[in-house]
Amino acid sequence: MAKGVHRSHRALGTALVVAALASTATACSGASGPDRGAAGPAAGQQAPGQAPEQAAAGALRAYVERVRERRTARVVAARKWGLAKPPLEAPAPPAAKPRITTRKGFETDGEGLPPVFTTVPTKQKVVFLTIDDGAEKDPELLRMMKELRIPYSAFLSDYVVKDDYGYFARMQKSQETGVSLHNHTLNHRYLPGLSYKQQKREICGMQDVIEKRFGKRPPLFRPPYGNYNEDTLRAAKSCGVEAVPLWAAEAFPDHMEWREWDRDLHPGDIVLTHFRGKGDWKGTMPDMIRRVMNVITAKGYAVAKLEDYV
Repeated sequence: MAKGVHRSHRALGTALVVAALASTATACSGASGPDRGAAGPAAGQQAPGQAPEQAAAGALRAYVERVRERRTARVVAARKWGLAKPPLEAPAPPAAKPRITTRKGFETDGEGLPPVFTTVPTKQKVVFLTIDDGAEKDPELLRMMKELRIPYSAFLSDYVVKDDYGYFARMQKSQETGVSLHNHTLNHRYLPGLSYKQQKREICGMQDVIEKRFGKRPPLFRPPYGNYNEDTLRAAKSCGVEAVPLWAAEAFPDHMEWREWDRDLHPGDIVLTHFRGKGDWKGTMPDMIRRVMNVITAKGYAVAKLEDYV
């Protein structure tokens, strides 16, 4: 290839990088973007007579502009909901999900059972937000999480959600990538105190409820209180459960509680909280989200979607 062609490709690459950096800087400063009033080809498409280099540059500009708009919207939402800082953007999830194994000390004697874990193996600075039971049905939570674009997973118990399945149907569809609804048993009983048959009814019965009401049999299950035995895991496996995520930290409106000795977050930690309101704790669901997100962001972590990793 001629030297001039090499120089041309290098110059184009430099120009694209400069354009991306300039647009990102504009996004961070809050300055307005270019005039986009005129109609043009869709992002990534080449206009008639347009050189491939021009089409590539246009696609890059469109991507950077979308990123800028999303960041700006998140800043506005963070101010609206009273967060100290906007939540950090989660990195792209891994192309292949990490291999999940049971945490040491959490094993049973059985083999081939769903793994029980508190942290997802990853080096990315992400944590996962999970909310248990379904007792409080605050519409402000749905609005807050949608506007902030914070992913989360709900682990539901039928005895508290059956009075308003519609709330959780709206939750499921409230975000662009969806909110996943998982199994927390029918009646939130202490499972090790039940027979295998009783445990199977609690777990598999909730699998049936979620499939019937929300269209999908969930792959994840969390035992009430985090308590289980081998029968629990055998029963869960029998009705399609693939993994049993517990938690490394728990969030309340006025404090955090920690499982680990260093009282800190770690890459891949699962954070637990509950559907509760002022009748049960010192604040509302939005108060709790403010607390936990301020902690997560201050420690340099982003919230990622659990189902992208498990």
